[in-house]
Amino acid sequence: MTGPSAPAVADGTAREVLGHFASGVTVVTAAGPAGPLGLTCQSFVSLSLDPLLVSFATARSSRTWPLVREAGVFGISVLAQDQAEVSAAFARSGTDRFRGVGWSPGPGGAPLLDGACAWLSCALWQEYDGGDHHLVIGRVTALRADPARRPLIFHRGRYRVLAPDADAVMDADAVMDADADTSGGTVPRASFARVR
Repeated sequence: MTGPSAPAVADGTAREVLGHFASGVTVVTAAGPAGPLGLTCQSFVSLSLDPLLVSFATARSSRTWPLVREAGVFGISVLAQDQAEVSAAFARSGTDRFRGVGWSPGPGGAPLLDGACAWLSCALWQEYDGGDHHLVIGRVTALRADPARRPLIFHRGRYRVLAPDADAVMDADAVMDADADTSGGTVPRASFARVR
């Protein structure tokens, strides 16, 4: 039995709808043969705790990603709310992306950007075909966060920052307690969250 076929989706509609998913912004970096290199990436996600893996997607048209791949190790800097210009700089082609950006080599040698709210050092674990993107998986070898720094957010094509009262956050454990469902799925058990 087959269901109704999905209607064709216009590229502009897909971008508009998918842009409703808010994400953080990262810069993926590596030590290249001619110096440090990097690219902006907002598709970063945590993938696995055992082993500790993360994932991101990079466009097939990227000229930077093949150099990062060749390095085999890379850094991921999670940008802070005052680093929108850093994000924009690392998204541009044909410029010195590191001009005016402070950084230091991480444990694996890849550059880690100053002022980021978190960073990870990774080794390339696997890469998959993702249509017009490469889906990259990295094994985390070291990581650190600065809880005093707030993240830069990307939503509906614009940079955003958390509201000043964002310290009043909901406790995720109180909101959703996921229990394994014997039918093969995961059933979230929701309750009212306490604000702390």
